[in-house]
Formats: sequence, structure tokens, C-alpha cells
Amino acid sequence: MKNVETLRWVGGIDGHLRLIDQTFLPLECTEIECRTVEAVGEAIRMLRVRGAPAIGIAAAYGVCLGLQTVLDRDEAAFFRRLHEVADYLATSRPTAVNLFWALKRIKQKASDLRLRPPREIAAAVLEEARAIHEEDRRMCRSIGRHGAALLRDAEGVLTHCNAGGLATADYGTALAVIFAAADAGQRLHVYVDETRPLLQGARLTTWELQQRGIDTTLICDSMAAVVMRDRLVQAVITGADRIAANGDVANKIGTYGLAILAAAHKIPFYVAAPSSTFDLSIPSGAEIPIEQRDAREVTHGFGRQTAPEGIKVFNPAFDVTPADLIAAIVCERGVIRPVTRERIAAMLA
Repeated sequence: MKNVETLRWVGGIDGHLRLIDQTFLPLECTEIECRTVEAVGEAIRMLRVRGAPAIGIAAAYGVCLGLQTVLDRDEAAFFRRLHEVADYLATSRPTAVNLFWALKRIKQKASDLRLRPPREIAAAVLEEARAIHEEDRRMCRSIGRHGAALLRDAEGVLTHCNAGGLATADYGTALAVIFAAADAGQRLHVYVDETRPLLQGARLTTWELQQRGIDTTLICDSMAAVVMRDRLVQAVITGADRIAANGDVANKIGTYGLAILAAAHKIPFYVAAPSSTFDLSIPSGAEIPIEQRDAREVTHGFGRQTAPEGIKVFNPAFDVTPADLIAAIVCERGVIRPVTRERIAAMLA
């Protein structure tokens, strides 16, 4: 089947970004056009586009949109605008490191071409954004190939949130491992956490798995322990939004709890992510900034009020899973096992 095309650039340096508005899924697969950097920033903040790799790609294209207003200005105005746009996009979501990695890479490409005409620099920046996009597509495929062997002895797999094509350029990270195993002829039954409070598992992951004809069962987050106890799954695999130098992993809220449950039931817990999701500048997960989101996502999460007026709400979007709970991390370069600072450094060197 045709893979999900989460986002794509249309045209040249005066073009625009088209992306699937994931807030409409699974009932509607609707594309929207982003023609300004502000539209991209809003799409990232409102989770119209989400998933660490996809956020990075969208931000790279967002810089291209922001530069369209200074294509015929002088170099000073061009670079002022570049930094203004990058700083604006950097405020959109704090946890996914791919966002900052992509912005840094785009700024470096422009800086390397100083003294060139602004239109020439803008064209090179667009090519760099396209390169980031294409590289992520290739990395997803490699993650799938490397990770499929981890599921060789599994009949059931549990996953959390959405780490499929909707979160990346093409094939996904955690779902890439599942897709690759299925493409190789393995029959898998995938259990999907609904992933409260925004239901990315229920709305997005089940939709992607259904599209590919993979046997799928949706469960509430609170049912995962029973699924494990009853031996319905033999592996757990998730994506990641940022991985520290020691292997601690920030991912969607609820991931940490799953890792503890998996350890209690002696089920391997795996993480799949591209090398761009590793942040070797921070020693451990304690330094990863955790995004706090609007209380209404919890109190009005199903389209109507489900909690009393004025109730206090704690709504972190992510949690951090310690490296010692992770059996292996799969990236495009191979499988990191055991998950240690030394193994990570060697794999990414």
C-alpha cells in the first residue's frame, strides 16, 4: 500500500508546505497549506503536525517560508530574518530535539553561504530542508530493517502514542519495526494504547495499522498491565522525542509507566528513533525539558467538560524512561544493546 505522506513542499523558493492536519484523523484525512512561518508554528503547537522527526522537517520548511519576505533584501536583512524565524519556531515545542537539530542545521547551511545573493542562499536552504526530509525517510526504512529481528519471537506487540508515518517522513520509527517485520511475512498482533489525553494511539496509530492490514487491538492505557499479565504481548516498542547521552528517553506521557510494567512482567521494552533524536549534549534525562500543556486537554478532552470547574490539572506531555529499563534502542545505524553511554557514543561516532 501507499505510505502516509505526512508533509511535502510544493514549488520552489516561493512555494509552500502542505501537511496532513492530524487533528481531523481518523475520521478525515485532510491536508492544509502553510504559506507563512506563523502557520507552521501554529501547526506544530496545535499538533496538526507532530512526532519528533516530522516536527523537525516542518520547522526546516518553516524557515524557508519565513525567508520569502526577504529574498530581494540585502544580506543583513536576510540574516536578521533568518534568526528571527528560527528563534520563533524554536519556541513552538520544547521537548523534541529534532526541532532544534533541524533549525541548527538550516542556519549553518545559510551561514556557510554568506556573501552569496539572498535568493541563492534561500535556494540552498530549501535544498537542505529537502535533504533533511529525504534523510529521515531513509533512516525510517533502516530503523525498520535493523529492528525487525527484535520482534522475531513475538506474536503480540504493545505500542504507545504514534511513531508511524504520521510522525516522520515516511515509514515511522516504532511502527517501522512492526511494518518491516510484517513485510517479511511475520504475523503480528499489535495492541495500541489509546494514549491519553489526546488519544494519538486511538486516533492515529490504529488508523495507520489498519491502512496496512495489520491485526490491531485498541486498549485503554490502564489496560496495559492486564495485557502483559495475560501474555498477550511479548515485546513493547515506542518512539522517542529526545534521548540523553546515557540512554534515558523522553517520550509521550505514559511511556515510563509502560517500561516499569514491562520490567515487572519480564517483557523487553524497546525504543526506536533516528540518530537526530539523540541529544549528546545532555548527560541524562533529568536535563530534558518537559512540555506542560493546556489543562483543557484533560478537563475537556472528549469534546465536553469531564471534570469540575476550577480543578487543578497536571498535564506534562512527556515523561522520561531511565536507560536501565530499556532492552535496546534501534536507530538507522543498528541496535544499541545494552543501552549505555559507551554503546551510544560508539554507535553515533
